[in-house]
Amino acid sequence: MTVAFGSEVEEGSAEEVLAEAVERFHPRLYVACSFQKEASVILDMILRIEPEVRVFTVDTGVLFPETYETWQEVERRYGIEIDVYQGMTLARQATVHGDELWRRDPDACCAIRKVDPLREALTHVDAWVAGVRRDQSSERADSPKLGWDERHGLWKVNPLADWSEEQVWDYIERYDVPFNALHQRGYGSIGCTHCTTPGSGREGRWAAFDKTECGLHG
Repeated sequence: MTVAFGSEVEEGSAEEVLAEAVERFHPRLYVACSFQKEASVILDMILRIEPEVRVFTVDTGVLFPETYETWQEVERRYGIEIDVYQGMTLARQATVHGDELWRRDPDACCAIRKVDPLREALTHVDAWVAGVRRDQSSERADSPKLGWDERHGLWKVNPLADWSEEQVWDYIERYDVPFNALHQRGYGSIGCTHCTTPGSGREGRWAAFDKTECGLHG
């Protein structure tokens, strides 16, 4: 089945959507990797389709040790080198904003560590791939498999938009895909060390704040 970008894209499987995205946009397609379980599935899928696809990550400087370990394992497994984007250096951020910026103003912290580097990463591409699933939160419930990203002015591909948690784990087990060990320790969603706690879904993200998104996806 060839998936057309339009209403029919919603009928395609994750692999079909990725194959069409590769056909339409590669090499100006960029795959975001957060080293969470959804990213593991997407990487395994798309590298089977196009081994030369470009992959990037946003390194906030305060990721969990397990996240950095997953990063190393992914690069070894697939023989790839992931492009890295970073915001203001930690030393510079501490000088300008203070060490506790994440506690005083979590939105500003996310902007510096995540949103600004993402904007830089997407400057010279036509489409990007993310691991958004509709059942992750109410804010993501209407996410299309393919949609125009107004914020960044390019196409955004969410191949797992209609997947369940069970489907993600089934794929990981079937293909022995590397995944972040924190998922087995009660972390449904994994972000930075200072604002992520164990919890199902995204309930462990910014649990002490009235905040559910970092700004990468809206």
